[in-house]
Amino acid sequence: MESSTIRILVIVAIIHFPVLIDSAVRQYKFDVVMKNATMLCSTKPIVTVNGMFPGPTLYAVEDDTVLINVVNHVNYNVTIHWHGIRQLRTGWADGPAYITQCPITTGQSYIYNFTITGQRGTLLWHAHILWLRSTVHGAIVILPKCCVPYPFPKPDKEVVVVLAEWWKSDTEDVINEAIKSGLAPNVSDAHTINGLPGPVSDCPSQGGFTLHVEKGKTYLLRLINAALNEELFFKIAGHHLTIVEVDATYVKPFKTDTVLISPGQTTNVLLFADQKQGNYLVTVSPFMDAPIAVDNITATATLNYIGTLTNTPTILTIPPLENATTVATNFVNSLRSLNSKQYPASVPRTIDYNLYFTVGLGLNPCPTCKPGNGSRVVASINNLTFTLPTTALLQAHYFNINGVFTTDFPANPPYVFNYTGTPPSNLQTMNGTKVFRLAYNANVQLVLQGTGIVAPENHPIHLHGFSFYAVGRGPGNYNPMTDPMKFNLVDPIERNTIGVPSGGWVAIRFRADNP
Repeated sequence: MESSTIRILVIVAIIHFPVLIDSAVRQYKFDVVMKNATMLCSTKPIVTVNGMFPGPTLYAVEDDTVLINVVNHVNYNVTIHWHGIRQLRTGWADGPAYITQCPITTGQSYIYNFTITGQRGTLLWHAHILWLRSTVHGAIVILPKCCVPYPFPKPDKEVVVVLAEWWKSDTEDVINEAIKSGLAPNVSDAHTINGLPGPVSDCPSQGGFTLHVEKGKTYLLRLINAALNEELFFKIAGHHLTIVEVDATYVKPFKTDTVLISPGQTTNVLLFADQKQGNYLVTVSPFMDAPIAVDNITATATLNYIGTLTNTPTILTIPPLENATTVATNFVNSLRSLNSKQYPASVPRTIDYNLYFTVGLGLNPCPTCKPGNGSRVVASINNLTFTLPTTALLQAHYFNINGVFTTDFPANPPYVFNYTGTPPSNLQTMNGTKVFRLAYNANVQLVLQGTGIVAPENHPIHLHGFSFYAVGRGPGNYNPMTDPMKFNLVDPIERNTIGVPSGGWVAIRFRADNP
């Protein structure tokens, strides 16, 4: 009975969305429980919400208040982050462990209470502690207020499509072994589309997701990249997709045959079922244009036109090459904010804080890390590797608790070098729990500079509590004298998560209006 109930819930979440009333209080209960899952011809216990992978879709209407009672039934500490929700004056509900809250311990519960203000579209929720988000994640669908139409053709149906990664091993064992060895964690064993990878060489009997469509109808696909590490290409054989929204922000529509989506990003696309009856292959494959190991297994699904005869062969497509930089760059450069009268692009023109953050890796001493030859690979921003506190930062700030953090995070790199060229001889980073304070309502420009230390690679960056405008990007090192002259301050894309390109930089702007 339990599995049948789960199956019905999944189908409802994927194919239909409920009729919701404006400005209501939505109540959800998320039971965090273990469940055995069989994938790639092997079975393992995974952490889930309500026994589902992906987890349940959270539906709401703009201006709704949402209450989610999260009850922890597993032997891990748990928090849930509502990725992209602005949390205006509800920072306690944001979810990152030891940043805005202490984690929910085994047997305990916590009610997340927030109002969705000025947002509509697709976002996601996921665990924000350890690596639990590999299986603890799901969609957030925010519908426009009553009688407010989409600024694009109304679809006949809407479909949530969650992309993710799957490890045969327990993911906590994967990250713990990486920390112990000092090396990067093992890559995943497969990618998934709505919880299924499709047939793979090691498990040809593995099933895949099927999207049933009716010829002549229009479908809104709500794409979500819930993967831990990898940028992904999404493609459907024989069909072009019209991009209409990213990260719950409307964009100027454009057509493409390939979508690029970074971890934590969402993309809404219109699919017109205008091809001949048949089955069409759907592919999800990684993008990595640096010498970094990735899971190179392509996940597959099927777009099925209702009425197609049984045993009709599937029309295939070839996914982009793993290092298809041109495909990725063309997609990113095509994104523009809608910038209409109803949905303007309010790009800050004057700047109060001009920040320059290098984003990359380092090597710190680790005498017990024998596989790493006495060193551990770490992440850093401005040469600082974050030390997780034991008291939540927001708690320490609010109650004036001393000794939890310092306010001397550097506004610029403490060591200047050729960031995307030859790295310095000393690759060690500093450790600390540091923050950078912003004045309320200040305008901020932040340049995120990738580095080549250890290896250049793409870094997805998510800004909690805000959306920002991506006003510029480029290869190599950012030039503060010439690059700002090329910034788009008219209709840059607005989003909450961005990929810092391998060996390059991005510049974002936002107003610090959310304490």
